[in-house]
Amino acid sequence: MTPTLEILTHLQRFHLLNVPFENLDIHYDTPIELDIQKLYNKIVLNKRGGFCYELNGLFFELLARIGFDAKRISARVYNSDSNEYSEEYDHMAIVVNIADEDYLADVGFSEFAFGPLKIEFNQLQHDERGSFLFDKYDNDYLRVSKMTDGKPIPEYIFTTQPREPDEFSGMCRYHETSPLSHFTLNKMISLPLENGRVTLTESNLKITRNGHIENSAISGEEEFREKLDEYFDIDKRMNLKITGK
Repeated sequence: MTPTLEILTHLQRFHLLNVPFENLDIHYDTPIELDIQKLYNKIVLNKRGGFCYELNGLFFELLARIGFDAKRISARVYNSDSNEYSEEYDHMAIVVNIADEDYLADVGFSEFAFGPLKIEFNQLQHDERGSFLFDKYDNDYLRVSKMTDGKPIPEYIFTTQPREPDEFSGMCRYHETSPLSHFTLNKMISLPLENGRVTLTESNLKITRNGHIENSAISGEEEFREKLDEYFDIDKRMNLKITGK
């Protein structure tokens, strides 16, 4: 098989439509381990989801094993409240080189591009999920932004330096345990649909279809588990434990 942009685009889109972005293990006392075999067991065999280190970590392994010239990269996520960027290794993404052109591939950032984005500066790129723009943030970083109301809003900054999995372990542990991490504050699982998205938190179920938004309040753990099973087919397979988080 010759690795092509068409194949990468298909794999990324298929992954996003079938593997949810979620943080449930953090809230049910199940340690997150970045070992590839354990990620494979969780995501592929047990049909679960995960967050960036898990999703992009395993997606990278797939790309590398079928012949893509890919590398893991570190990204620093934009915080609109502080107008600052997070620490290094806050996010894992992937850069893929195809025919001497670099593409940003990311299946672990929740609402992001459905297809790989060509890393070229000041050229607006249109995707099913929005329009994106790359520019230079400073001498060290590249920045990817999403157009919102006609303005580029930063998503994250990154370098194309290749990274190893263990370099992300500290920030992964931080997001898994720190009360300052948004991942520890609320259970969440989200999956795009062909025409929208379904997102479940411990207090709300939000379904978007063709621009129409439906919100339903979640009254407690029992209802959360019912919706988790109904919309994501996960609760019964997880054997979830109540931890009080």
